[in-house]
Amino acid sequence: MEQTFLMIIEVLGTFAFAISGIRLAAAKRFDWFGAYVVGLVTAIGGGTLRDVLLDIPVFWMLSPMYLSVTAISLLMVILFRKALVGGMRTIFIFDAIGLALFVVVGIEKTLVAGWPMWVAVVMGIITGSFGGVTRDILINEEPLFFRKDIYATACLAGGVAYWLLTLTGLAPWIAQITCAVTVVGLRVAAVMFNWSLPILHVDPKALPKETESEK
Repeated sequence: MEQTFLMIIEVLGTFAFAISGIRLAAAKRFDWFGAYVVGLVTAIGGGTLRDVLLDIPVFWMLSPMYLSVTAISLLMVILFRKALVGGMRTIFIFDAIGLALFVVVGIEKTLVAGWPMWVAVVMGIITGSFGGVTRDILINEEPLFFRKDIYATACLAGGVAYWLLTLTGLAPWIAQITCAVTVVGLRVAAVMFNWSLPILHVDPKALPKETESEK
């Protein structure tokens, strides 16, 4: 039952992240194949890095389902282009949902692999964030992960919420849902109330000047 629930979460997360990647690729006027690649990388990038770090079989190489789900996502964008490519709200919704679901998947898979909870939280952040980082690099955008937005911080908060609930002995699904709601809630609140992390400011005058040889 738990494995089935986790599989459903992973499929939904793949769909949501693929839509977010394909939608951005469409806004950049990529062709269908280019959009598919961007969507696929967005959906599997974080999980791939996670599995490599955990030294377990890479999840998408065990089943063609993830390639198929990305293809369905591309078809959805093609058929409903006006609704899905019209504004930033759409990409935000799908990105927030995919982020939340993949944090849960990353934590669960790490725990199943026998690693401690603190590693699981880190892997949850990687699973949720790294696909989006790769997506932004491919479409020549500054990665959202490195901006002042509450992004990786939302993943961390979701992971900590999961950790705290497991200490209470509650059913795993309660911790999973709470983790996902925490991530989405923080992302939405950050946009609504303009929350952000402090920017690291450096006085340009304090930076060393270039020498002639460096130029």
